[in-house]
Amino acid sequence: MTGTTSESGLHLPRYLREDASLRTPVGFPDYKSTGLRAPLRTPVDLPHRLTELTGPVLGEDRITAQDADLTLRNGGEAVGQRILVYGRVLDSDGRPVPDALVEVWQANAGGRYRHVVDVFPAPLDPHFDGLGRVVTDSLGRYEFMTIKPGAYPWGNHHNAWRPAHIHFSLFGRAFTQRLVTQMYFPDDPLFGQDPIFNSIPPAARHRAISSFSLERTVDNWALAFEWNIVLRGKDETPFETEDDGDVA
Repeated sequence: MTGTTSESGLHLPRYLREDASLRTPVGFPDYKSTGLRAPLRTPVDLPHRLTELTGPVLGEDRITAQDADLTLRNGGEAVGQRILVYGRVLDSDGRPVPDALVEVWQANAGGRYRHVVDVFPAPLDPHFDGLGRVVTDSLGRYEFMTIKPGAYPWGNHHNAWRPAHIHFSLFGRAFTQRLVTQMYFPDDPLFGQDPIFNSIPPAARHRAISSFSLERTVDNWALAFEWNIVLRGKDETPFETEDDGDVA
């Protein structure tokens, strides 16, 4: 991201970039696997060293327009409801963050990831790999064309299903400057029983949910959902901590 690390807000000490009362906990009893990987001691923010403040800086030529369209892969079109996911990456005072690398990954329309450990018996889509990336423009804007992911079971508790969601990863100037979060869809009936969503303090949960936009919906083509990502401050988007990286 442009400017210094502190201007981007990606790797400031946590107490400077978020309201502690709205912080998603590293360990959450209802989310069972956090009990196995949560740290036993309070995490410590380490100071930056030279290798963390310099490259790699990804060149714009390495990202193509095709990377932002997840519906077209391997010479065919993905199955499912097309959606346009768009928004802005913002700093704490509403300033846009340009040149941020935004990556997404998600399940297909049947709720299955293209991953060797995903054995959910939903069909794989040969024309959907669930991966995309884009670089924000000068106004901090990003945009993806994809399909709405399906819900899927994940074994956390009896009859456990994850709400439809898309994983987001944001990179700064170096790969150590990374934030990971998830975007949900409005009015999902599975919110109430999902411990990952409910690990977010109630006052901040709305920040993880996208908004439907009829204005940006593409006539005869794709529904549109807006989701802005705020890096820090009172309106900060809920982010996964370094030790709470859900991959489901």
